[in-house]
Amino acid sequence: MTAHPARTLVDSIADGLAHPDTAPIGTCGTDWRRQSLAHGLPGIALLHVELAAAELTPWQRAHDWLTAATRLPLTSGRDSHPYYGAPALAHALACAAERLPGAYERTLDVLDRQLIADTRRRLETAHHRIEGGHLPALAEFDAIRGLTGYGAYLLRRDPASNTVRSVLDYLVHLTKPLSHHGEELPGWWTGSGPSGRLDHRFPDGHANMGVAHGIAGVLGLLSLAAQKGTVVDGQHDAIRMICAWMDQWQTDTGQGPAWPYWVTRAELRTGHPHPYAAQRPSWCYGTSGLARMQQLAALALRDSGRQEAAENALISALTDRAQLAVTTDVALCHGFAGLAHIAARAADDALPSTTSQLRALIPALLSVVHPPGTDAQEATTRLLQAQDTGPGLLDGAAGIALATLAPSTAAPPHSAWDACLLTA
Repeated sequence: MTAHPARTLVDSIADGLAHPDTAPIGTCGTDWRRQSLAHGLPGIALLHVELAAAELTPWQRAHDWLTAATRLPLTSGRDSHPYYGAPALAHALACAAERLPGAYERTLDVLDRQLIADTRRRLETAHHRIEGGHLPALAEFDAIRGLTGYGAYLLRRDPASNTVRSVLDYLVHLTKPLSHHGEELPGWWTGSGPSGRLDHRFPDGHANMGVAHGIAGVLGLLSLAAQKGTVVDGQHDAIRMICAWMDQWQTDTGQGPAWPYWVTRAELRTGHPHPYAAQRPSWCYGTSGLARMQQLAALALRDSGRQEAAENALISALTDRAQLAVTTDVALCHGFAGLAHIAARAADDALPSTTSQLRALIPALLSVVHPPGTDAQEATTRLLQAQDTGPGLLDGAAGIALATLAPSTAAPPHSAWDACLLTA
């Protein structure tokens, strides 16, 4: 198969970010950005790990970025989380080490011990919260800052470990209803707004539906663990329960199903979501991310009916002009590169009846990321100089290149770089 023209953008971005001392990384050099998987050096290192694993660039590039990320001490303990500090570097190092046996072994051993200790401490805090009958914070359980993110990392490192099983036990418990001021709420109901802070728009809190910060990320981890054979009591029931919750809040776009980003207390009391309005079908919150999580759940449950429904939901989202019209950027997190990545990952696992349909959608998504005939060097310069996004993973150039590489060549990723997204 001939590579899509977007493949040239990948090479151009990689060359533009060839070395941390010469790349136009702007604020990535500040301490916060240096330690951020989402916006800083570990995320850029992931691009070079993937390219080296695919034998497209030398491993030295990846090593240079990983070294740059460790030139100063890393934050660990209470002030770190899966996308910041020691856990962020651990993810990038582990992706490299999986392809270079023995590499970074001593450093990873230290980081793994730290992450296990941090996870245990967070679990203890969560269980104290549960015993007190309080609502969880998003950062307690989500994929970016919470125990779902820690679980995703540890599942790769030692899937049968007691710590992984403890995380799964906690997430199963999170799916159980809780009583708060005499009202029954989902166990993941938080008193904050979607930002994790108190928000006057959400005076009674909300139930977050998304992959990045909500129950869909929990569904993804429970399902991936089950596929690996790591199962605790109640895990399959919890997967079914989350799927049933999504079924309850599913809306009809006129072309297919979609899901709200969150459910408010007013909606919970009526049992009905607000009237549907088109929203971007992104990885972080949108229908494409939720459809992929439900596909993973169906694979874990061996439920071909739900799998077909999830794959058709993804197809409808990626062909809905209204949803695509409100997708206004090309980033991994909430733009067209992320949609191409999800479509490719879903196609790799899809039923024969939907595989070809999903693959047929990818070229059009890639053509939005990098329109044919566009100069790759000019596009790279524009992406790297963008003040609001920059070169990072979730919003910037490195993430665009990573999300575009496999779809543009129809080959699966060569590293586990997207394990932090729970897409595989």
